[in-house]
Formats: sequence, C-alpha cells, structure tokens
Amino acid sequence: MDLQKPPSPRPVEGCLAVAIRLPVRIVVLVLVVPVRMTWDALVAGGRVLRDAVLRLVGRALLWAAWAVFVRPWTMLWRYGLVPLGTGLAWLGRTLVAVPAGWAYRTVLTPLGRAAARVLRGIGAGLGHVYGRVLTPVGHALALMLRGIGYVLAALGGGACAVAAWLVRYPVAVPARRLHRHVLRPLGHVTARLARGIAGLVGTVAGVCGAGLLWLLNMLLVVPASAVWRWILAPAGRVLMVVGRELGAAFRHAWRVAGHISLAVGRFLGILFRWMFLEPVRWAYRTVLTPVGHAVRDTVLRPAAEAARGVGRVVRQTSALVRETARQARADLRRVHFGDSGRPTESPRREPIGRAARTLGSRTTALTKD
Repeated sequence: MDLQKPPSPRPVEGCLAVAIRLPVRIVVLVLVVPVRMTWDALVAGGRVLRDAVLRLVGRALLWAAWAVFVRPWTMLWRYGLVPLGTGLAWLGRTLVAVPAGWAYRTVLTPLGRAAARVLRGIGAGLGHVYGRVLTPVGHALALMLRGIGYVLAALGGGACAVAAWLVRYPVAVPARRLHRHVLRPLGHVTARLARGIAGLVGTVAGVCGAGLLWLLNMLLVVPASAVWRWILAPAGRVLMVVGRELGAAFRHAWRVAGHISLAVGRFLGILFRWMFLEPVRWAYRTVLTPVGHAVRDTVLRPAAEAARGVGRVVRQTSALVRETARQARADLRRVHFGDSGRPTESPRREPIGRAARTLGSRTTALTKD
C-alpha cells in the first residue's frame, strides 16, 4: 500500500504566459521598488509622528476639551442647576402641591360628593318618570302603529298584484322573446366573426414576427456571435493572462521590494548608529563620565562636605544662642521675682555621670560602678 501522497499536478501554462512573465516581472519590480520604499518610509514616519507628536497633541487636546467643555458644565450642574432644581422643587411643593392637596381634601372632595348625591337623586327621579310614565305611553303608541300597519298591508296587497301583472305581460314577456330570438343569435354571429378576424390577424402577425426574427438573427446575432467567438473571446483570454501575470508580478515585486526596503532600512539604521550613536556613546563613556566623576570627587563632594559643616556650625551656633537666651531670661526672672524654689532644669546635654576612663584614671568602663 502506497502511504505517500502523490504530488498534485501543476497547471499547464501556455507559451504566452511563460513568454511575458519574466519581462513583466522585471519591469514591475523596477517600478514597484521606489513605491514600496516610499511607502515604508511614510509608514515609519507616520509611526514616529503618531508616537511622538500626535499622541501628545491628542492628550493635550483631550485635556483642553475636558477643561473647556466638560468641567464647566459639571460645575454648572453640580453647583448651579442641582441647587436651583432643589429650591424650585421645594417651592413647588410648598406653594403648589401642599395648597392643592389641602384644596382637594377640604373643598373639592365635599363638593364632588354633594354633586354626586344631587346627580344620583336626579337620575332616580328620571328613572321613576321613565318607568311609570314614558314606558306605558310607548307601549300604547306601539300598539297603535302596529294596527295601522296591518290596515295598510291589507289595502296594498291587491294593488301590488295588479302592478305586477301590468309589468310582466306588457314588458317582461316581449323583452324575453326579443333576447331569445334576436339578440342571442346576433351575438353568436358577431363573436364568430371577431374570432375569425383575430385568428387571421394572429397568423399574419406570426408570419411577420418570424420574418423579423430571422432578419434580426442574420443581421445582428450571427455577426455579433462571430465577433465574440473570433475576436473578443481570444482578446479577453489574452488580456486575462496578461492581467493575471501582472497581478502575480505585482505581488512578487511587492514582496521583493519589501525585503529590499527592509535591507536598506537596516543599512541606514546601522549607518546612523555607527555615525552618530556610537561616537556619542564613546564620548559619553570615555570623556564625559570620567570628567563627571572628577568634578564630583574634586568639586561637588568637597562643596557638599563644606555645606554640611557650615550647616552643622550654624545649627550649633543657633542652639548656643537659644540656650544663652534661655539662661538670660531665667536670670532676669530670678532677679525680678526671686527664686520660686523649683529646681532649675539642666541644659540639654549628655547625662551627667562618672566619666569614662582617661589617661589619669585608674577605673575602666566595667569597674567604674
């Protein structure tokens, strides 16, 4: 059993496609390479412009639009319309809703109930009048009209029979005979004559239509089909092959131009790196960094140490001045008001105790107690 898939047969190409493929691809490649490189340059420039300029401008415009349009309306809604609406709602509830509810409860409701009772009494009176007066009168009128109708029906039966005999024999019977013996045969003859004329006209029209169709076929259809078969169809096939090859050549040239553009871009990037970035990096690493370290070690650090020393001296001097002023105030208070008997506070120094071991001492820090 053969487990390998047989290769798919390649489509058979004509000599015209093979003949025009290579020159068309060369020409299209020459035309497409500048377009592709321009397109890639525009895409790269557009990305840089989008990331460096348009995004920042968009954020600035968004912030400006928020500050100009959204924030004022928000402040107006929060601090203007909402308090105004709350005040208007309170005024409407106080001046309209509460008085209207009071008027409805205390005035309109009693008036409505009184009017309902009056109308209910009027309706009861009208119902009593209808049931006791109008209904018997109506029944009497109905009986009177029914009797009059019976009398009129008895008188009108004979008159209707006489009128029907007068209409039937002088009018209906002659009209039926005229229709049966005159109008119907005349209509049949007219219909047969019209049918024969229509058949004759249809035959003549069919013959004329067939002749016209044959003439149109010979004058238009046959030449048009010949032109289509022997001129337009071969030209269309040739144009289809040329278009297909042009499309394939354009796709191939676009891919090749993309690789060429990528190689050129990388070369320009490497050239820019070795001409600008690497000298700047070398200058920064070999010149600016040692100079910066030297300036830091010889100028900035001594200046910082001197500034810290000056600050320390200033702090000590200010502390000494504050202590002297405190002592002077305490002496002045003692001179004017006398000693109050309270122990004087010791100055803020290190706790007093046995001194540590010195050159003239025989004790150590472990045996001084």
